[in-house]
This record gives sequence, structure tokens and C-alpha cells, in this order.
Amino acid sequence: MNSADYEYLSNYLIGTSGLALGEGKEYLLEARLIPLAQSLGMSGIEELVEVLKNNPEPKVASAVTEAMTTNETSFFRDKSPFVELQNKLLPTVIENNKTSKKLRIWCAAAATGQEPLTIQMVLKENFPELNQWNVEIVCTDIDAQALTRCEKGIYSQFEVQRGLPVQFLMKYFDQCPSGWQAKQSLFEGITWTQLNLLNNFNQLGKFDIVFCRNVLIYFQNETKKDILDRIFLNMNPGGFLYLGAAETVLGISDYFERFKECSSAVYKLSGNSSPSKKPARAVST
Repeated sequence: MNSADYEYLSNYLIGTSGLALGEGKEYLLEARLIPLAQSLGMSGIEELVEVLKNNPEPKVASAVTEAMTTNETSFFRDKSPFVELQNKLLPTVIENNKTSKKLRIWCAAAATGQEPLTIQMVLKENFPELNQWNVEIVCTDIDAQALTRCEKGIYSQFEVQRGLPVQFLMKYFDQCPSGWQAKQSLFEGITWTQLNLLNNFNQLGKFDIVFCRNVLIYFQNETKKDILDRIFLNMNPGGFLYLGAAETVLGISDYFERFKECSSAVYKLSGNSSPSKKPARAVST
């Protein structure tokens, strides 16, 4: 790959998805985009770049972005965030919302669905009172193919062995020819929507808990700030934000502060969460 094509693709990905490759990632582009180009009947990356420069069909542009999206996930990933969700956050939110009996959770990068299904298992195993509540888990991702997998809820033997306790596998999944199929009870209250975090997401409404784990790490600070500031606008008072272990709001957004009762990367709305000038929302494209 020549340097001009690498520079073009790097800027293209920042503009379409916020993904910042940085320097020296030619191997990653080649590994993911050469097979894509060939599947689209092109000779390679050079021809793909020419197509992108000349107003490609939307499906081609989407395919490039999706090919570069990292969908690494697993059930009960990192474990402690879900232990603290059970022991710290949910009891607090349930107490705060006992009058309205509503609970809304957003998985902002749901990938292939292990995170929202993990949350659902935590709810079902530990909070029977929520059976009488209006509970919603909103799942979004930029990758339409990943969301299709979310909706089907079918996972390989390898995927269910990554973090899913055997007792939960037996209780919430049925064996099928392709592996394991999540039972219908796990999908109660879950919705899926394709969403680019660079775009407007005010239509999603307000949330009590937002999971945006291991996403911002791929973005430049300016993009991180924009997304965090707009997530703030979609949170209910007393809400909580989950980030990945390697992510922080420090020096990026003033609307959140670390929730010190948790060891994982949990943030609450800060004392600056009612500023005179609220952050502007992104414009949908």
C-alpha cells in the first residue's frame, strides 16, 4: 500500500466512524480491506480507494467502515464491571426509580450481543422485582452485520466458553446446529438499532446506565469529548456511565467524575453536569 492511499483511508475512517488508526497500521488495512475489495470485484486497495474518492454506493462505504470496526467482545467481559453492576449500581438505580418503575440501559457498542445478554442475565438472576417494571436495554452499533448476529443470538462453542458460566449456558441457551441459541426470555425488552456515534442519538431518549466500553480508545480526543458530552445529554439524573478499563474522561469531559465506590471504570454525573451552556448535539448525516 502506498503512503497516499494510507493517508486517504486514515482520514476517511476518521470522518466516517471516528476511528483513528495512527501511524504504522498498513498491515491492518491490508488484512481487512484487500479481502473486502476482492469480494466487491476489485483488484485491491488502490482500486477501492479510487471508488471511495468517486462517490461510492452507500453499501461500499458502509462495508469499508464495518470491515475496520473491532467487534471484540465476550460474555461477562472483565467480570468486575458486572459484579459491580449487580452489587452497586442497580440497587442504587432501582431505589431512585422505585416510583416510576422504569429502567433504561444503553449498550452503545453492542457488537455481536454478548454485553446486553450478560446485562439481561444479571437482571434476571438478581432482581426479580424488575419483572414488574418497564425495563429496556437499547443496543446500538455501527456494524449492521454485528447487529444481525445480536438479533439472532446464536453463538459458537468457543464464544460461549469465553466467560459464560456453565449454569447460565444451560439455563438461558439451547443447543442448535450452529452452536448455542439464546432463549427468547433473554430478548425481553431488548431493541437493536444501527447507530454511528458520530451522529445524533437524541432519538434514543434518556438512560439510567450507559455502557460505552472499549470504544472511545479508538478515537481522537476531540471526538471522545463530543461523544461523551452528548452521552451526558442522554442520561437521567443519578445515571452511571461505564467505560473500558483503559479509557477515562479525565482531561476530556467535565460532565462526569469517577464513581469511587467501584473499582472498574464507572462514572457518575459530576458537579458540572448542569452548566449554563449545554454541549451541542451532533447533526445526523
